[in-house]
Amino acid sequence: MRMTENGEDSSPSQPDGVLPRGAPGGKDPEGVSSDKRPVNLPTEDNKPTKLLDTLKFPQDVLDQSSKTSLYQPRPPPLPKPPALSKGGKSGSMEEVRSRRLKHSQESLTDPAETGSSTDSLKEDSTVTGVFTLSGAATLRNGQGSNVGPLLTPTGSPVFRARGQSLSEYERRPHDHHGDLAEQRGRPFKVRLSPLQPSGPLPALEQTLASESLRTANRIDRDCVDYGIVPGRAGPERLHLHRNLSDSRLLDNMVLDNTSVNSMKSTFSVLNPIRPRDVRNRSFLEGSVLGSGALLGAEELDRYFPERRVGIYIATWNMHGEKGLPNNLDDLLLPTDSEFAQDFYVIGVQEGCPDRREWEIRLQETLGPYYVMLYAASHGVLYLTVFVRRDLIWFCSEVEHATVTTRIMSQIKTKGAVGIGFTFFGTSFLFITSHFTSGDSRVYERILDYNKIVEALALPKVLPDTNPYRSTSSDVTTRFDEVFWFGDFNFRLSKDRVGVEALLNQNQGVDMGPLLHHDQLSKEMKDGSIFKGFQEALIQFLPTYKFDVGCDVYDTTSKQRTPSYTDRILFRNRQADDIKVIKYTSCSMIKTSDHRPVIGMFQVKLRPGRDNIPLGAGQFDRSLYLEGIRRRITRELKKREATKDQGNSTICSIS
Repeated sequence: MRMTENGEDSSPSQPDGVLPRGAPGGKDPEGVSSDKRPVNLPTEDNKPTKLLDTLKFPQDVLDQSSKTSLYQPRPPPLPKPPALSKGGKSGSMEEVRSRRLKHSQESLTDPAETGSSTDSLKEDSTVTGVFTLSGAATLRNGQGSNVGPLLTPTGSPVFRARGQSLSEYERRPHDHHGDLAEQRGRPFKVRLSPLQPSGPLPALEQTLASESLRTANRIDRDCVDYGIVPGRAGPERLHLHRNLSDSRLLDNMVLDNTSVNSMKSTFSVLNPIRPRDVRNRSFLEGSVLGSGALLGAEELDRYFPERRVGIYIATWNMHGEKGLPNNLDDLLLPTDSEFAQDFYVIGVQEGCPDRREWEIRLQETLGPYYVMLYAASHGVLYLTVFVRRDLIWFCSEVEHATVTTRIMSQIKTKGAVGIGFTFFGTSFLFITSHFTSGDSRVYERILDYNKIVEALALPKVLPDTNPYRSTSSDVTTRFDEVFWFGDFNFRLSKDRVGVEALLNQNQGVDMGPLLHHDQLSKEMKDGSIFKGFQEALIQFLPTYKFDVGCDVYDTTSKQRTPSYTDRILFRNRQADDIKVIKYTSCSMIKTSDHRPVIGMFQVKLRPGRDNIPLGAGQFDRSLYLEGIRRRITRELKKREATKDQGNSTICSIS
């Protein structure tokens, strides 16, 4: 028994042997079958009135009960309505019709009608005594028939226990002939109680690496301009001002509830850090499966959901020219590429005398998004690695080694320089080299290769991620992913006339006939050099030898044969770790007798251990500042030139 505030009994009384009203075959307390009893609703004056005059819709009840607290006890059910008299049809029917039409029009603009189920639940939570239709009166020839019970008190959803499903009778479909809404030719719109789960929902993991949490909070492409406005109960339409250069970044961005509710701007790239995460996380110790490891799976999935990193490789024999190209954008940022890559690795042979100037020019071209992770040289061999500035924290310490292939070690024009480091749990090795020149000196070039793989002393301190697959006689087996590029000096075993004839026939579409005479392809097929390495399909013209400043092959007295001397090769421990995105030459750079060759790759990443010696964000700060300063100066000069050109324009009026 439940008591109201006035001390009255609020429990619904039900005589013995009487079924609930609305159930098939149910009887009211007087013993009269509910299927044949007239339905009259009592009023305060104990005068029968019409059902449709008393029927209230959710909006009406909402207006009257807007001040009802969510925590008040469930109100007592209304008295069971008597049957509707046959002569109950009067002018009030038109009043109800107009009322329904009014509410149906208001619902078109009601934000709760188009909002989420949560918003509907909040709006319905103030309704304290709403009836839902469990049957319908049939109208025949304009008069109401004696049909069974029409209303079943269900109460507000806030008074129903959370997680409790609807009763069997409420969920059972009812097939009553002559539905009232169908007879009137318009939909009978009644707000139903929101569906409740049949049981408690499983708890989500409180980590950003939770797959269910990532899926639940992923921002869909068509919903990126919705956000949560602080201080408001429901979602408010927002207009995003996208300052990000890459709009697709929004598709891959994952946020948790904390970041959504706490962000002060429309959209934030940073995820907030909770104090308990700072307490529990250790950046110095951890394992692959450890929670909170800096190089572990959680952090890796945050930055690389597909666990692949973009690598951009460029190799160029600069021919020792002192003058650098005015613009290196064509070398590093080709216009036909949709996205910039995460790493930029540039190898140079016969580099310019001023190595520092070369590195500054690279930094100026890549701009503030990238920092120079490391640079090494061996004579005129330069190797430089740039990384996105927000990824530098996941790089280990960087090591390098050099090997000379000349008889006299003081002459450092031929040889190799290698750089090795670990990114998350994947180890990388980049080697740029310059082999012996000469059309027929294939054997000497093979000797150069063998000396480099045996003498390149890497890694030094970095742990081997897979020591069981490493050999001491080959440095390329001691790293997960290896890229070897440079001027290998392998030529085409065909005379100049024959090569030019093949070039004229193919016009740069199918290079198969030319590569059939390629020395490097033949030696790799025989297994005498670059064991385990692969090369992408070549679909560009030979990169050697051009007259400087033009696209004409050698016109000097030597008449050198055009050849593919500049190559990019790769090797991986696990199959399909490296995917080729692009492999081509850069025909816009013409300051050397070689054309640069570029390659873009997607490389598989794996989580790592925090015991890997981290670089702790070290980069060349002075180079970064100088490169950015030059970039700003260049932009200012462009603006001044454009302004001066506009001011010097003379307009004549005739």
